Amino acid sequence: DSGHITLDGKEIQSLQVKWLRQQMGLVSQEPVLFNDTIRANIAYGKGGDASEAEIIAAAELANAHKFISSLQKGYDTIVGERGVQLSGGQKQRVAIARAIVKNPKILLLDEATSALDAESEKVVQDALDRVMVERTTIIVAHRLSTIKGADLIAVVKNGVIAEKGKHEALLRKGGDYASLVALHTSASSSTS
Repeated sequence: DSGHITLDGKEIQSLQVKWLRQQMGLVSQEPVLFNDTIRANIAYGKGGDASEAEIIAAAELANAHKFISSLQKGYDTIVGERGVQLSGGQKQRVAIARAIVKNPKILLLDEATSALDAESEKVVQDALDRVMVERTTIIVAHRLSTIKGADLIAVVKNGVIAEKGKHEALLRKGGDYASLVALHTSASSSTS
């Protein structure tokens, strides 16, 4: 709240940027897959230096191994602009595997499920739930289903933390978060 960030009690400015980046994995809203094999796309998360066992373990954790194995060339399938076109959910799961293959201490999820349909979102969210265990995860999201179970929800309004807490406590408080949930709930019920 006071305008400074610490990691394990150390000011973030005192840490080397390269080291800090090595501690993080990122899954964004629109993941980029390179014109290469699925194996190489996942290994890229560890600078291209991931073993076959690490790649498969990351894919399994990301709920991607099954669909990758069902492809004709499996992990050797070329993806990207000139390769096999994967669905949005499949791309996200490859991106999750890429982010976790290096076993990051901090996982950044930037609207990681926002572009997915409900069925794909559930598969990806299940993968994220498994991946987030025992690591610090920062989630940027608008979807209630993505943040509801978080240990701490921070509502940012005009660049400032307006309120923070767990889902139920924020609902009881009746502030900005409760208003967003009510808006989301009424929008969901009017579209069904």
